[in-house]
Amino acid sequence: MELTALITLGVVATVLFTLALTRIAPDVTLMAALAFLVISGILTPGEALVGFSNPGVMTIAVLYVVAAGLKETGAIQWVAHSLLGQPKRLQQAQLRVLLPASGLSAFMNNTTVVAMFIPAVQEWAQRLRLPPSKLLLPLSYAAIIGGTCTLIGTSTNLVVDGLLQSEKGVSLGMFDLAWVGVPLLFVGGIFLYCFADRLLPDRLGVLEQLESAREYSVEVSVEPKGPLPGKTIQEAGLRSLSHGYLADIERDGRLMTAVPPDTQLQAGDILVFIGAPECARELRRIHGLKPATGDVHKLDIAHHHRCLVEAVIGPDFAGLRQTVKESRFRSRYQAVILSISRGGRRLPGKVGSIRFQVGDTLLLETGQEFVEQYRYRKDFLLVSALNDSTPPNFRKAPWALAILGAMVASSALGLLTILEAAFLAGGAMLMTQCLPASKARRYVDLSVLIVIAASFSLGAAMNKTGAAGQIAQWLMFADDLSPWLALALVYAMTVAFTELITNNAAAVLMFPIAMAVAEQLGVNFMPFALTIMFAASASFMTPLGYQTNLMVLGPGGYRFSDYMRLGAPLSVLVAITAVGLIPLVWRF
Repeated sequence: MELTALITLGVVATVLFTLALTRIAPDVTLMAALAFLVISGILTPGEALVGFSNPGVMTIAVLYVVAAGLKETGAIQWVAHSLLGQPKRLQQAQLRVLLPASGLSAFMNNTTVVAMFIPAVQEWAQRLRLPPSKLLLPLSYAAIIGGTCTLIGTSTNLVVDGLLQSEKGVSLGMFDLAWVGVPLLFVGGIFLYCFADRLLPDRLGVLEQLESAREYSVEVSVEPKGPLPGKTIQEAGLRSLSHGYLADIERDGRLMTAVPPDTQLQAGDILVFIGAPECARELRRIHGLKPATGDVHKLDIAHHHRCLVEAVIGPDFAGLRQTVKESRFRSRYQAVILSISRGGRRLPGKVGSIRFQVGDTLLLETGQEFVEQYRYRKDFLLVSALNDSTPPNFRKAPWALAILGAMVASSALGLLTILEAAFLAGGAMLMTQCLPASKARRYVDLSVLIVIAASFSLGAAMNKTGAAGQIAQWLMFADDLSPWLALALVYAMTVAFTELITNNAAAVLMFPIAMAVAEQLGVNFMPFALTIMFAASASFMTPLGYQTNLMVLGPGGYRFSDYMRLGAPLSVLVAITAVGLIPLVWRF
Protein backbone atom coordinates (compact mmCIF):
# COMPACT_ATOMS: atom_id res chain seq x y z
CA MET A 1 0.00 0.00 0.00
CA GLU A 2 1.03 3.58 -0.59
CA LEU A 3 1.82 5.87 2.32
CA THR A 4 -1.41 7.87 1.89
CA ALA A 5 -3.47 4.67 2.14
CA LEU A 6 -1.67 3.70 5.36
CA ILE A 7 -2.26 7.16 6.81
CA THR A 8 -5.95 6.98 5.88
CA LEU A 9 -6.32 3.58 7.56
CA GLY A 10 -4.57 5.03 10.62
CA VAL A 11 -7.08 7.92 10.69
CA VAL A 12 -10.02 5.52 10.37
CA ALA A 13 -8.66 3.29 13.14
CA THR A 14 -8.12 6.33 15.38
CA VAL A 15 -11.68 7.52 14.76
CA LEU A 16 -13.11 4.07 15.56
CA PHE A 17 -11.05 3.84 18.75
CA THR A 18 -12.05 7.34 19.86
CA LEU A 19 -15.76 6.84 19.19
CA ALA A 20 -15.88 3.44 20.88
CA LEU A 21 -13.67 3.97 23.92
CA THR A 22 -13.65 7.67 24.82
CA ARG A 23 -16.19 10.31 25.78
CA ILE A 24 -15.07 12.81 23.15
CA ALA A 25 -18.12 14.04 21.23
CA PRO A 26 -18.57 12.27 17.86
CA ASP A 27 -18.89 15.55 15.93
CA VAL A 28 -15.60 16.79 17.40
CA THR A 29 -13.89 13.51 16.51
CA LEU A 30 -15.12 13.44 12.91
CA MET A 31 -14.38 17.12 12.26
CA ALA A 32 -10.84 16.64 13.63
CA ALA A 33 -10.36 13.73 11.21
CA LEU A 34 -11.71 15.85 8.33
CA ALA A 35 -9.31 18.68 9.22
CA PHE A 36 -6.35 16.29 9.34
CA LEU A 37 -7.16 14.83 5.91
CA VAL A 38 -7.30 18.34 4.42
CA ILE A 39 -4.15 19.65 6.14
CA SER A 40 -2.16 16.54 5.24
CA GLY A 41 -3.09 17.00 1.59
CA ILE A 42 -4.84 13.64 1.24
CA LEU A 43 -8.09 15.41 0.33
CA THR A 44 -8.78 18.79 -1.22
CA PRO A 45 -11.23 21.06 0.69
CA GLY A 46 -13.89 20.33 -1.95
CA GLU A 47 -13.46 16.57 -1.56
CA ALA A 48 -13.51 16.75 2.24
CA LEU A 49 -16.64 18.90 2.41
CA VAL A 50 -18.68 16.96 -0.14
CA GLY A 51 -20.84 15.47 2.62
CA PHE A 52 -22.24 18.87 3.55
CA SER A 53 -23.84 19.16 0.10
CA ASN A 54 -25.05 15.56 -0.11
CA PRO A 55 -28.81 15.27 -0.81
CA GLY A 56 -29.20 12.55 1.82
CA VAL A 57 -27.79 14.78 4.56
CA MET A 58 -30.01 17.68 3.50
CA THR A 59 -33.06 15.38 3.45
CA ILE A 60 -32.35 14.33 7.04
CA ALA A 61 -32.08 17.99 8.08
CA VAL A 62 -35.42 18.89 6.50
CA LEU A 63 -37.15 15.81 7.94
CA TYR A 64 -36.25 17.05 11.43
CA VAL A 65 -38.63 19.95 10.75
CA VAL A 66 -41.38 17.62 9.51
CA ALA A 67 -41.03 15.42 12.62
CA ALA A 68 -41.07 18.54 14.80
CA GLY A 69 -44.40 19.60 13.30
CA LEU A 70 -45.89 16.18 14.07
CA LYS A 71 -44.65 16.36 17.65
CA GLU A 72 -45.66 19.97 18.35
CA THR A 73 -49.22 19.38 17.16
CA GLY A 74 -49.60 16.21 19.23
CA ALA A 75 -50.25 14.20 16.05
CA ILE A 76 -47.95 11.36 17.13
CA GLN A 77 -49.62 11.19 20.55
CA TRP A 78 -53.06 11.19 19.00
CA VAL A 79 -52.19 8.36 16.63
CA ALA A 80 -50.38 6.39 19.35
CA HIS A 81 -53.22 6.56 21.87
CA SER A 82 -55.77 5.70 19.19
CA LEU A 83 -53.83 2.60 18.14
CA LEU A 84 -52.61 1.45 21.54
CA GLY A 85 -55.99 1.29 23.26
CA GLN A 86 -56.32 -0.36 26.67
CA PRO A 87 -54.67 -3.82 26.70
CA LYS A 88 -55.49 -6.23 29.51
CA ARG A 89 -52.54 -8.65 29.37
CA LEU A 90 -48.81 -8.53 28.70
CA GLN A 91 -49.07 -10.29 25.32
CA GLN A 92 -51.70 -7.80 24.15
CA ALA A 93 -49.59 -4.89 25.41
CA GLN A 94 -46.53 -6.19 23.55
CA LEU A 95 -48.48 -6.61 20.32
CA ARG A 96 -50.01 -3.14 20.60
CA VAL A 97 -46.53 -1.71 21.12
CA LEU A 98 -44.91 -3.58 18.22
CA LEU A 99 -47.50 -2.81 15.54
CA PRO A 100 -47.95 0.99 15.87
CA ALA A 101 -44.32 1.68 16.78
CA SER A 102 -43.00 -0.15 13.70
CA GLY A 103 -45.69 1.35 11.46
CA LEU A 104 -45.07 4.93 12.54
CA SER A 105 -41.27 4.49 12.37
CA ALA A 106 -41.53 3.64 8.70
CA PHE A 107 -42.64 7.21 7.93
CA MET A 108 -41.03 9.38 10.60
CA ASN A 109 -37.91 9.60 12.71
CA ASN A 110 -37.86 6.54 14.96
CA THR A 111 -36.18 8.50 17.78
CA THR A 112 -39.23 10.79 17.93
CA VAL A 113 -41.60 7.82 17.88
CA VAL A 114 -39.84 6.07 20.77
CA ALA A 115 -39.66 9.30 22.78
CA MET A 116 -43.44 9.75 22.48
CA PHE A 117 -44.21 6.09 23.24
CA ILE A 118 -42.10 5.75 26.40
CA PRO A 119 -44.54 7.62 28.73
CA ALA A 120 -47.50 5.64 27.37
CA VAL A 121 -45.68 2.34 27.88
CA GLN A 122 -44.67 3.34 31.43
CA GLU A 123 -48.32 4.15 32.15
CA TRP A 124 -49.34 0.68 30.89
CA ALA A 125 -46.73 -0.99 33.06
CA GLN A 126 -48.01 0.81 36.16
CA ARG A 127 -51.66 0.15 35.41
CA LEU A 128 -51.20 -3.52 34.48
CA ARG A 129 -48.67 -4.08 37.29
CA LEU A 130 -46.10 -5.23 34.74
CA PRO A 131 -42.37 -4.44 34.75
CA PRO A 132 -41.55 -1.87 32.04
CA SER A 133 -38.52 -3.99 31.13
CA LYS A 134 -40.89 -6.37 29.33
CA LEU A 135 -42.10 -3.65 26.95
CA LEU A 136 -39.56 -0.89 26.37
CA LEU A 137 -36.73 -2.79 24.66
CA PRO A 138 -39.18 -4.46 22.22
CA LEU A 139 -40.45 -0.91 21.54
CA SER A 140 -36.94 0.20 20.52
CA TYR A 141 -36.30 -2.90 18.40
CA ALA A 142 -39.67 -2.58 16.64
CA ALA A 143 -38.96 1.05 15.80
CA ILE A 144 -35.51 0.15 14.41
CA ILE A 145 -36.81 -2.65 12.18
CA GLY A 146 -39.84 -0.60 11.12
CA GLY A 147 -37.50 2.14 9.93
CA THR A 148 -35.95 -0.22 7.37
CA CYS A 149 -39.22 -0.56 5.44
CA THR A 150 -39.06 2.82 3.64
CA LEU A 151 -36.43 5.21 2.40
CA ILE A 152 -37.30 7.85 5.00
CA GLY A 153 -37.71 5.42 7.90
CA THR A 154 -34.17 5.96 9.19
CA SER A 155 -31.40 8.42 8.48
CA THR A 156 -29.09 5.53 7.53
CA ASN A 157 -31.20 4.76 4.47
CA LEU A 158 -31.05 8.40 3.37
CA VAL A 159 -27.28 8.55 3.89
CA VAL A 160 -26.62 5.48 1.71
CA ASP A 161 -29.13 6.71 -0.89
CA GLY A 162 -27.24 10.02 -0.97
CA LEU A 163 -23.98 8.14 -1.57
CA LEU A 164 -25.59 6.14 -4.37
CA GLN A 165 -26.83 9.35 -6.01
CA SER A 166 -23.50 11.15 -5.80
CA GLU A 167 -21.20 8.26 -6.75
CA LYS A 168 -23.34 5.90 -8.86
CA GLY A 169 -26.13 8.11 -10.19
CA VAL A 170 -28.75 5.77 -8.72
CA SER A 171 -31.71 6.91 -6.63
CA LEU A 172 -34.05 4.65 -4.65
CA GLY A 173 -37.81 5.05 -4.42
CA MET A 174 -39.83 5.44 -1.24
CA PHE A 175 -40.88 1.78 -0.99
CA ASP A 176 -38.00 0.01 -2.80
CA LEU A 177 -36.70 -1.27 0.54
CA ALA A 178 -40.07 -2.73 1.55
CA TRP A 179 -39.39 -5.97 -0.36
CA VAL A 180 -36.83 -6.84 2.31
CA GLY A 181 -37.90 -4.52 5.15
CA VAL A 182 -41.45 -5.89 5.52
CA PRO A 183 -40.32 -9.56 5.75
CA LEU A 184 -37.67 -8.47 8.28
CA LEU A 185 -40.36 -6.72 10.30
CA PHE A 186 -42.58 -9.80 10.13
CA VAL A 187 -39.79 -12.19 11.24
CA GLY A 188 -38.43 -9.84 13.92
CA GLY A 189 -41.91 -9.03 15.21
CA ILE A 190 -42.81 -12.71 15.64
CA PHE A 191 -39.54 -13.31 17.49
CA LEU A 192 -40.13 -10.40 19.86
CA TYR A 193 -43.74 -11.40 20.44
CA CYS A 194 -42.80 -14.99 21.27
CA PHE A 195 -39.53 -14.57 23.18
CA ALA A 196 -39.29 -11.04 24.65
CA ASP A 197 -41.22 -12.07 27.77
CA ARG A 198 -38.97 -15.09 28.34
CA LEU A 199 -35.62 -13.44 27.63
CA LEU A 200 -36.11 -10.06 29.29
CA PRO A 201 -35.80 -9.63 33.07
CA ASP A 202 -38.60 -8.77 35.48
CA ARG A 203 -37.18 -5.44 36.60
CA LEU A 204 -38.57 -2.03 37.55
CA GLY A 205 -37.50 1.13 35.76
CA VAL A 206 -35.60 4.06 37.19
CA LEU A 207 -38.65 6.23 37.96
CA GLU A 208 -38.67 9.42 39.98
CA GLN A 209 -40.23 8.87 43.40
CA LEU A 210 -42.90 11.36 44.44
CA GLU A 211 -41.83 11.29 48.08
CA SER A 212 -38.48 12.89 47.25
CA ALA A 213 -39.80 15.32 44.64
CA ARG A 214 -41.18 18.85 45.02
CA GLU A 215 -44.87 18.21 45.41
CA TYR A 216 -47.60 20.31 43.81
CA SER A 217 -51.34 20.25 43.39
CA VAL A 218 -52.51 20.85 39.81
CA GLU A 219 -56.11 21.37 38.70
CA VAL A 220 -57.38 20.72 35.16
CA SER A 221 -60.87 20.66 33.71
CA VAL A 222 -62.48 18.39 31.11
CA GLU A 223 -63.24 20.26 27.90
CA PRO A 224 -66.92 19.88 26.86
CA LYS A 225 -66.09 19.43 23.16
CA GLY A 226 -63.02 17.27 23.72
CA PRO A 227 -62.69 13.47 23.44
CA LEU A 228 -62.82 12.72 27.20
CA PRO A 229 -66.49 13.21 28.29
CA GLY A 230 -68.09 9.76 28.60
CA LYS A 231 -64.77 7.95 29.05
CA THR A 232 -63.76 6.39 32.34
CA ILE A 233 -60.71 7.62 34.23
CA GLN A 234 -58.84 4.48 33.19
CA GLU A 235 -59.83 4.75 29.51
CA ALA A 236 -58.64 8.37 29.46
CA GLY A 237 -55.18 7.29 30.65
CA LEU A 238 -55.45 9.28 33.90
CA ARG A 239 -55.28 6.40 36.35
CA SER A 240 -51.51 6.08 36.66
CA LEU A 241 -49.45 9.00 35.45
CA SER A 242 -45.69 8.67 35.72
CA HIS A 243 -45.28 11.69 38.01
CA GLY A 244 -48.58 12.15 39.85
CA TYR A 245 -51.97 10.75 40.80
CA LEU A 246 -55.60 11.82 40.64
CA ALA A 247 -56.69 12.89 44.13
CA ASP A 248 -60.16 14.41 43.73
CA ILE A 249 -62.85 15.35 41.21
CA GLU A 250 -64.97 18.46 41.67
CA ARG A 251 -68.32 18.11 39.88
CA ASP A 252 -71.20 20.59 40.12
CA GLY A 253 -69.83 22.03 43.38
CA ARG A 254 -69.48 18.57 44.95
CA LEU A 255 -66.07 17.09 45.84
CA MET A 256 -65.53 13.41 45.00
CA THR A 257 -62.56 11.79 46.76
CA ALA A 258 -60.89 8.39 46.22
CA VAL A 259 -62.68 8.00 42.89
CA PRO A 260 -62.60 4.49 41.38
CA PRO A 261 -60.98 3.97 37.92
CA ASP A 262 -64.34 3.19 36.26
CA THR A 263 -65.74 6.65 37.12
CA GLN A 264 -67.00 8.33 33.94
CA LEU A 265 -65.74 11.82 33.19
CA GLN A 266 -68.23 14.59 32.47
CA ALA A 267 -67.83 17.91 30.69
CA GLY A 268 -66.65 20.59 33.10
CA ASP A 269 -65.24 18.18 35.71
CA ILE A 270 -62.33 19.70 37.64
CA LEU A 271 -59.64 17.08 38.28
CA VAL A 272 -57.15 17.62 41.10
CA PHE A 273 -53.78 15.90 40.65
CA ILE A 274 -50.95 15.74 43.20
CA GLY A 275 -47.38 15.01 42.22
CA ALA A 276 -44.03 16.27 40.96
CA PRO A 277 -43.73 19.26 38.59
CA GLU A 278 -43.51 16.86 35.63
CA CYS A 279 -47.10 15.83 36.41
CA ALA A 280 -48.29 19.20 35.09
CA ARG A 281 -46.29 18.61 31.91
CA GLU A 282 -47.92 15.19 31.43
CA LEU A 283 -51.40 16.68 31.84
CA ARG A 284 -50.67 19.40 29.26
CA ARG A 285 -50.11 16.68 26.67
CA ILE A 286 -53.48 14.96 27.14
CA HIS A 287 -55.97 16.09 24.52
CA GLY A 288 -59.22 17.23 26.13
CA LEU A 289 -57.84 18.74 29.35
CA LYS A 290 -57.25 22.43 30.04
CA PRO A 291 -55.96 24.32 33.08
CA ALA A 292 -58.71 24.93 35.63
CA THR A 293 -57.04 27.98 37.20
CA GLY A 294 -59.21 30.93 36.26
CA ASP A 295 -56.34 33.35 35.69
CA VAL A 296 -54.75 31.05 33.11
CA HIS A 297 -57.37 32.10 30.57
CA LYS A 298 -56.53 35.76 31.17
CA LEU A 299 -52.95 35.37 29.99
CA ASP A 300 -52.36 37.24 26.76
CA ILE A 301 -50.31 34.33 25.37
CA ALA A 302 -51.44 31.72 22.85
CA HIS A 303 -51.96 28.34 24.50
CA HIS A 304 -49.38 26.52 22.35
CA HIS A 305 -46.79 29.26 22.99
CA ARG A 306 -46.80 28.69 26.75
CA CYS A 307 -44.56 26.57 28.92
CA LEU A 308 -44.22 25.46 32.55
CA VAL A 309 -41.61 27.14 34.73
CA GLU A 310 -40.41 26.63 38.31
CA ALA A 311 -39.35 29.79 40.17
CA VAL A 312 -38.00 30.10 43.73
CA ILE A 313 -38.96 33.28 45.61
CA GLY A 314 -35.96 35.42 46.59
CA PRO A 315 -35.51 37.90 49.50
CA ASP A 316 -35.97 40.86 47.11
CA PHE A 317 -39.29 39.65 45.73
CA ALA A 318 -41.71 42.59 45.75
CA GLY A 319 -44.71 40.61 47.00
CA LEU A 320 -43.21 39.04 50.14
CA ARG A 321 -45.75 38.48 52.94
CA GLN A 322 -48.56 39.44 50.56
CA THR A 323 -51.13 36.99 49.27
CA VAL A 324 -50.95 35.94 45.62
CA LYS A 325 -54.05 38.01 44.90
CA GLU A 326 -52.71 41.12 46.69
CA SER A 327 -49.39 40.96 44.85
CA ARG A 328 -51.11 41.12 41.41
CA PHE A 329 -48.64 38.45 40.31
CA ARG A 330 -50.28 37.70 36.96
CA SER A 331 -50.34 41.33 35.83
CA ARG A 332 -46.78 42.00 37.00
CA TYR A 333 -45.07 38.92 35.54
CA GLN A 334 -47.49 37.77 32.79
CA ALA A 335 -47.52 34.38 34.49
CA VAL A 336 -50.10 32.36 36.40
CA ILE A 337 -49.28 30.36 39.52
CA LEU A 338 -50.61 26.82 39.19
CA SER A 339 -49.36 25.62 42.57
CA ILE A 340 -46.96 26.53 45.39
CA SER A 341 -44.57 24.19 47.21
CA ARG A 342 -42.93 25.04 50.55
CA GLY A 343 -40.27 22.83 52.08
CA GLY A 344 -40.86 20.24 49.37
CA ARG A 345 -44.56 19.91 50.19
CA ARG A 346 -47.53 21.40 48.39
CA LEU A 347 -49.50 24.12 50.15
CA PRO A 348 -53.23 23.23 50.36
CA GLY A 349 -56.07 25.67 49.86
CA LYS A 350 -56.77 28.28 47.23
CA VAL A 351 -53.62 29.61 45.59
CA GLY A 352 -54.85 33.21 45.67
CA SER A 353 -54.97 33.29 49.49
CA ILE A 354 -51.44 31.91 50.11
CA ARG A 355 -48.87 34.44 51.41
CA PHE A 356 -45.45 34.42 49.77
CA GLN A 357 -42.35 33.48 51.78
CA VAL A 358 -38.68 33.38 50.82
CA GLY A 359 -37.88 29.94 49.38
CA ASP A 360 -41.39 29.17 48.13
CA THR A 361 -41.24 27.26 44.85
CA LEU A 362 -43.84 28.37 42.31
CA LEU A 363 -45.08 26.24 39.42
CA LEU A 364 -45.97 28.77 36.72
CA GLU A 365 -47.65 28.74 33.33
CA THR A 366 -46.17 31.54 31.30
CA GLY A 367 -44.60 32.56 27.98
CA GLN A 368 -41.49 30.94 26.60
CA GLU A 369 -39.41 34.10 27.14
CA PHE A 370 -40.05 34.22 30.92
CA VAL A 371 -36.88 32.30 31.85
CA GLU A 372 -34.55 34.59 29.90
CA GLN A 373 -36.33 37.69 31.20
CA TYR A 374 -36.18 36.82 34.91
CA ARG A 375 -33.22 34.45 35.19
CA TYR A 376 -30.87 37.17 36.48
CA ARG A 377 -33.44 39.38 38.24
CA LYS A 378 -33.42 39.59 42.05
CA ASP A 379 -37.12 38.66 42.31
CA PHE A 380 -36.26 34.96 42.10
CA LEU A 381 -33.37 32.88 43.38
CA LEU A 382 -33.82 30.33 40.60
CA VAL A 383 -35.86 30.18 37.39
CA SER A 384 -36.02 26.92 35.46
CA ALA A 385 -38.23 25.81 32.58
CA LEU A 386 -39.55 22.25 32.48
CA ASN A 387 -38.27 20.57 29.34
CA ASP A 388 -40.83 19.84 26.63
CA SER A 389 -43.70 21.38 28.63
CA THR A 390 -45.35 23.45 25.88
CA PRO A 391 -48.88 22.07 25.27
CA PRO A 392 -49.39 20.55 21.80
CA ASN A 393 -51.47 22.56 19.36
CA PHE A 394 -53.99 19.73 18.81
CA ARG A 395 -56.05 21.83 16.39
CA LYS A 396 -53.19 21.60 13.91
CA ALA A 397 -52.75 17.82 14.21
CA PRO A 398 -54.93 17.03 11.13
CA TRP A 399 -52.84 19.51 9.11
CA ALA A 400 -49.59 17.86 10.20
CA LEU A 401 -50.83 14.37 9.36
CA ALA A 402 -52.13 15.58 5.97
CA ILE A 403 -48.74 17.14 5.18
CA LEU A 404 -46.95 13.89 6.10
CA GLY A 405 -49.36 11.88 3.93
CA ALA A 406 -48.86 14.24 0.98
CA MET A 407 -45.08 14.01 1.33
CA VAL A 408 -45.12 10.20 1.34
CA ALA A 409 -47.63 9.97 -1.53
CA SER A 410 -45.85 12.45 -3.81
CA SER A 411 -42.53 10.68 -3.34
CA ALA A 412 -43.97 7.16 -3.65
CA LEU A 413 -45.79 8.05 -6.91
CA GLY A 414 -42.61 9.50 -8.39
CA LEU A 415 -44.03 13.03 -8.65
CA LEU A 416 -41.17 14.45 -6.57
CA THR A 417 -37.83 13.25 -5.24
CA ILE A 418 -37.72 12.60 -1.52
CA LEU A 419 -35.64 15.77 -1.02
CA GLU A 420 -38.13 17.91 -2.95
CA ALA A 421 -41.09 16.37 -1.10
CA ALA A 422 -39.35 16.93 2.25
CA PHE A 423 -38.63 20.58 1.42
CA LEU A 424 -42.27 21.20 0.55
CA ALA A 425 -43.48 19.35 3.66
CA GLY A 426 -41.13 21.32 5.92
CA GLY A 427 -42.27 24.58 4.35
CA ALA A 428 -45.91 23.56 4.72
CA MET A 429 -45.36 22.85 8.44
CA LEU A 430 -44.12 26.42 8.87
CA MET A 431 -46.75 28.04 6.65
CA THR A 432 -49.65 26.30 8.41
CA GLN A 433 -48.10 27.25 11.78
CA CYS A 434 -47.83 23.65 12.92
CA LEU A 435 -44.63 24.92 14.51
CA PRO A 436 -42.89 28.33 14.59
CA ALA A 437 -39.59 28.86 12.78
CA SER A 438 -37.77 29.46 16.07
CA LYS A 439 -38.70 25.97 17.29
CA ALA A 440 -37.90 24.43 13.92
CA ARG A 441 -34.32 25.64 14.30
CA ARG A 442 -34.02 24.05 17.75
CA TYR A 443 -35.27 20.68 16.49
CA VAL A 444 -32.57 20.40 13.80
CA ASP A 445 -29.81 18.36 15.45
CA LEU A 446 -26.65 19.94 14.07
CA SER A 447 -24.31 17.54 15.89
CA VAL A 448 -25.86 14.54 14.11
CA LEU A 449 -25.70 16.28 10.73
CA ILE A 450 -22.05 17.21 11.30
CA VAL A 451 -21.18 13.61 12.20
CA ILE A 452 -22.84 12.30 9.04
CA ALA A 453 -21.42 14.93 6.71
CA ALA A 454 -17.90 14.72 8.17
CA SER A 455 -17.97 10.92 7.87
CA PHE A 456 -18.13 11.34 4.09
CA SER A 457 -14.56 12.64 4.15
CA LEU A 458 -13.32 9.30 5.53
CA GLY A 459 -15.12 7.42 2.78
CA ALA A 460 -13.71 9.77 0.14
CA ALA A 461 -10.17 9.32 1.49
CA MET A 462 -10.49 5.53 1.51
CA ASN A 463 -11.62 5.61 -2.11
CA LYS A 464 -9.00 8.07 -3.29
CA THR A 465 -6.00 6.40 -1.63
CA GLY A 466 -7.01 2.80 -2.43
CA ALA A 467 -7.48 1.87 1.23
CA ALA A 468 -11.02 0.67 0.54
CA GLY A 469 -9.81 -1.64 -2.21
CA GLN A 470 -7.14 -3.07 0.09
CA ILE A 471 -9.68 -3.83 2.82
CA ALA A 472 -11.90 -5.44 0.17
CA GLN A 473 -8.99 -7.72 -0.82
CA TRP A 474 -8.49 -8.71 2.81
CA LEU A 475 -12.21 -9.57 3.07
CA MET A 476 -11.98 -11.75 -0.06
CA PHE A 477 -9.64 -14.33 1.49
CA ALA A 478 -10.19 -16.78 -1.40
CA ASP A 479 -10.05 -16.23 -5.16
CA ASP A 480 -13.27 -18.15 -5.76
CA LEU A 481 -15.25 -16.47 -2.98
CA SER A 482 -18.97 -16.56 -3.76
CA PRO A 483 -20.93 -13.27 -3.86
CA TRP A 484 -23.28 -14.63 -1.16
CA LEU A 485 -20.41 -15.18 1.27
CA ALA A 486 -18.90 -11.79 0.41
CA LEU A 487 -22.29 -10.20 1.10
CA ALA A 488 -22.45 -11.96 4.49
CA LEU A 489 -18.95 -10.71 5.36
CA VAL A 490 -19.88 -7.13 4.47
CA TYR A 491 -23.03 -7.45 6.57
CA ALA A 492 -21.11 -8.81 9.58
CA MET A 493 -18.45 -6.08 9.36
CA THR A 494 -21.10 -3.36 9.14
CA VAL A 495 -22.94 -4.75 12.18
CA ALA A 496 -19.67 -4.82 14.15
CA PHE A 497 -19.03 -1.16 13.25
CA THR A 498 -22.56 0.00 14.05
CA GLU A 499 -22.45 -1.63 17.51
CA LEU A 500 -19.22 0.25 18.29
CA ILE A 501 -19.88 3.63 16.66
CA THR A 502 -22.92 5.48 15.28
CA ASN A 503 -24.99 3.70 12.62
CA ASN A 504 -24.58 6.53 10.11
CA ALA A 505 -20.80 6.66 10.49
CA ALA A 506 -20.65 2.88 10.08
CA ALA A 507 -22.65 3.09 6.84
CA VAL A 508 -20.42 5.80 5.38
CA LEU A 509 -17.22 3.93 6.31
CA MET A 510 -18.45 0.64 4.86
CA PHE A 511 -19.85 2.05 1.61
CA PRO A 512 -16.52 2.37 -0.29
CA ILE A 513 -15.42 -1.05 1.01
CA ALA A 514 -18.63 -2.68 -0.19
CA MET A 515 -18.35 -1.00 -3.59
CA ALA A 516 -14.76 -2.23 -3.91
CA VAL A 517 -15.82 -5.80 -3.06
CA ALA A 518 -18.54 -5.70 -5.73
CA GLU A 519 -16.07 -4.32 -8.28
CA GLN A 520 -13.45 -6.99 -7.57
CA LEU A 521 -16.08 -9.73 -7.84
CA GLY A 522 -17.43 -8.18 -11.03
CA VAL A 523 -21.04 -8.22 -9.78
CA ASN A 524 -23.86 -5.71 -9.32
CA PHE A 525 -23.12 -3.19 -6.55
CA MET A 526 -26.77 -2.71 -5.51
CA PRO A 527 -27.04 -5.81 -3.25
CA PHE A 528 -23.98 -4.61 -1.35
CA ALA A 529 -25.32 -1.07 -0.96
CA LEU A 530 -28.63 -2.38 0.35
CA THR A 531 -26.82 -4.75 2.69
CA ILE A 532 -25.15 -1.75 4.33
CA MET A 533 -28.53 -0.06 4.76
CA PHE A 534 -30.02 -3.00 6.64
CA ALA A 535 -26.88 -3.99 8.56
CA ALA A 536 -26.17 -0.46 9.81
CA SER A 537 -29.68 -0.32 11.27
CA ALA A 538 -29.43 -3.78 12.87
CA SER A 539 -28.07 -2.56 16.20
CA PHE A 540 -29.65 -4.76 18.85
CA MET A 541 -26.77 -6.01 21.05
CA THR A 542 -25.65 -2.83 22.85
CA PRO A 543 -27.39 0.33 24.07
CA LEU A 544 -24.76 2.51 22.38
CA GLY A 545 -25.17 1.49 18.74
CA TYR A 546 -28.57 3.12 18.24
CA GLN A 547 -30.08 6.12 20.01
CA THR A 548 -33.44 4.48 20.73
CA ASN A 549 -31.67 1.64 22.57
CA LEU A 550 -30.02 4.19 24.83
CA MET A 551 -33.32 6.03 25.42
CA VAL A 552 -34.97 2.98 27.02
CA LEU A 553 -31.95 2.02 29.15
CA GLY A 554 -33.01 4.03 32.22
CA PRO A 555 -36.82 3.80 31.98
CA GLY A 556 -36.60 0.02 31.52
CA GLY A 557 -34.00 -0.50 34.24
CA TYR A 558 -31.86 -2.48 31.78
CA ARG A 559 -28.27 -3.67 32.03
CA PHE A 560 -25.85 -4.24 29.14
CA SER A 561 -26.38 -7.99 29.39
CA ASP A 562 -30.12 -7.59 28.73
CA TYR A 563 -29.40 -6.20 25.27
CA MET A 564 -27.17 -9.14 24.45
CA ARG A 565 -29.70 -11.69 25.76
CA LEU A 566 -32.51 -10.51 23.49
CA GLY A 567 -30.51 -8.68 20.82
CA ALA A 568 -27.99 -11.37 19.86
CA PRO A 569 -30.53 -13.96 18.61
CA LEU A 570 -32.54 -11.18 16.99
CA SER A 571 -29.39 -9.97 15.18
CA VAL A 572 -28.69 -13.48 13.86
CA LEU A 573 -32.29 -13.92 12.72
CA VAL A 574 -32.37 -10.54 10.97
CA ALA A 575 -28.96 -11.18 9.35
CA ILE A 576 -30.00 -14.56 7.91
CA THR A 577 -33.25 -13.10 6.58
CA ALA A 578 -31.64 -9.99 5.07
CA VAL A 579 -28.66 -11.76 3.45
CA GLY A 580 -31.02 -14.41 2.07
CA LEU A 581 -33.56 -11.96 0.60
CA ILE A 582 -31.43 -9.08 -0.73
CA PRO A 583 -29.83 -11.01 -3.67
CA LEU A 584 -33.28 -12.33 -4.61
CA VAL A 585 -34.64 -8.80 -4.98
CA TRP A 586 -31.49 -7.12 -6.37
CA ARG A 587 -29.60 -9.78 -8.29
CA PHE A 588 -25.78 -9.92 -8.40
